[in-house]
Amino acid sequence: MTLLCWLIAFLLDWRLGDPEHWQHPVRWIGNTIRKIEGMIRQHCQNDKALRWGGVILWVVIVGGTWLVSYGILALAFYLKTSLGWLATIWMTYTTLATRCLQDAAKRVYDALKAGDLIESREKLSWIVGRDTQTLTPPQITRAVTETVAENTVDGVIAPLFFLLLGGPSLAMAYKAVNTLDSMLGYKNDKYRHIGMFSARADDVANYLPARLSWLLFTFSAAVLKYNYRAAYRIGLRDHASHSSPNSGWSEATVAGALGVRLGGPNTYFGQLIDKPWIGDNTRDINADDIVSTIKLMWVASSTTLALFAVIHLLAQWIL
Repeated sequence: MTLLCWLIAFLLDWRLGDPEHWQHPVRWIGNTIRKIEGMIRQHCQNDKALRWGGVILWVVIVGGTWLVSYGILALAFYLKTSLGWLATIWMTYTTLATRCLQDAAKRVYDALKAGDLIESREKLSWIVGRDTQTLTPPQITRAVTETVAENTVDGVIAPLFFLLLGGPSLAMAYKAVNTLDSMLGYKNDKYRHIGMFSARADDVANYLPARLSWLLFTFSAAVLKYNYRAAYRIGLRDHASHSSPNSGWSEATVAGALGVRLGGPNTYFGQLIDKPWIGDNTRDINADDIVSTIKLMWVASSTTLALFAVIHLLAQWIL
């Protein structure tokens, strides 16, 4: 029944994604983070205090998310077994973001194909942290490709990884870890101290899923008849060129699979950051690479589900 719940949740994400008018646990987590952050900033007036406040914020949010999720599941199963399985499906579904990533990338792609540069920049600004006002079509395409590659780890592989380890409550706790990093993990004056622990914790949580993405994207490239040899080689060669200890694995592997360069100089909050290039410049990147990256994401996501299902079955058989 557990594997059936995972499959149903995955199919729900594939079909429904994240409708804007639906309430979502990640939005609740985000709202809670903002409220507690405001309280901490009122009482912590120096850098050291903000760092400790950031630790407390992380413990409260992540611990509270796990505790609430575990309590909801326990209560649901106590009341009725079928209600427990429904709660499991719903909670698992809310941790996945494959369809959401596809939809966000497609909005930018559609605007690019229509020749609407202003709209494509606006749609891109919804999903990336870099400044988008002056980006050219190739730069926009690179940004979307990088985002889909990186967030396949955050939005699918890692949640399924923690689902395998500790069920839906641990997967929800991971989403809290990731949300804290996405909201606070910036290296600017505002978030450098209060977000330090959240950023480091996210690096630890994604350590294994990110490296697994190297193999999953390589396999996906082979399935789709992309350049899987280059995906494997460049993922191994260029992952360390990324400023993040984890994001480079998925981005470099996708760059190799597509035969394009990712990374390079980008502007964040008005400041130019000269990032190294990732991948070989075998051809110019174009908007259709967004569609190719989405395909890689879906194959990698499906493979992750299948792989973890097999591991789950083997663990049950052995134990």
